[in-house]
Amino acid sequence: MPRLIVNADDFGLTPGVNRAILELHQAGVLTSATLMARASAANEAIHIARATPSLGVGCHIVLVDGDPMQPASALPSLTDPQTGRLYPTLGAFLNPLWRGKISSSEIELEARGQIEWLQSHGVPLTHIDTHKHTHMFPRVLCPVLRAARSCGIRAIRNPFEPRWSIAATPGAPFLRRAQVRLLRLLASRFQRFVAQHGFVTTSGALGVLATGTLDARAITSLLRAIPSNPPDATYELVTHPGYNDAALAGANTRLLASRDTERTALATLNNAPNLHLINFANLN
Repeated sequence: MPRLIVNADDFGLTPGVNRAILELHQAGVLTSATLMARASAANEAIHIARATPSLGVGCHIVLVDGDPMQPASALPSLTDPQTGRLYPTLGAFLNPLWRGKISSSEIELEARGQIEWLQSHGVPLTHIDTHKHTHMFPRVLCPVLRAARSCGIRAIRNPFEPRWSIAATPGAPFLRRAQVRLLRLLASRFQRFVAQHGFVTTSGALGVLATGTLDARAITSLLRAIPSNPPDATYELVTHPGYNDAALAGANTRLLASRDTERTALATLNNAPNLHLINFANLN
């Protein structure tokens, strides 16, 4: 029977996001969440994580669109010298990354700082992933793996969506679909580096293409399309549930109304009896 990890990103972003994650976990449909160490509601998320040991919690490493854990002076290639913040968009981050202008040692330092901060607050981390899936790029992946390994973590999100999942995603814009397909060219190097560093991962991430449009129709289509072979495959459904409230409106996120939609749509997982729900702690 295929195994499925249902993970909510952005744990700690707002109280409404935290509330949705806890409610969905208590309802038996959400098994995992990744916590943003520098988010405004991170302390509340830490309290929830410590009080809910059945919820697998990973570190949602933020290298773009946020505040760094380290002083900006220690991250000159990762931060804007005028604001002290990380690059505001993925595009702004990728430009210097491709040109070799971002220091791998700074990526490792910042990633390790975020992981260690959560661990120091009593959160037993099950895995790591990254905001905006930046670890799909080799120049980010390797220092992130080194940072996680130094903190005793051995599991990481596979951010690449399987071809069958891309085909099963309804209503995705053509450009977004083309981007996700193109990025799959990095998948083989991802698998190689993950294995070399002694990490485990899943067979792929579902819902990446549907980010922002993940509704009940899309979830149902994805779940029905999960292949029965190999029978021991494990997939991760990547979600962003929350309550669209004033705090979310004030957060720097493009996912506003869609968080309500995803929170409601995740109830469709109750209609998937042929899936074994796990979290990253169960990977082997």
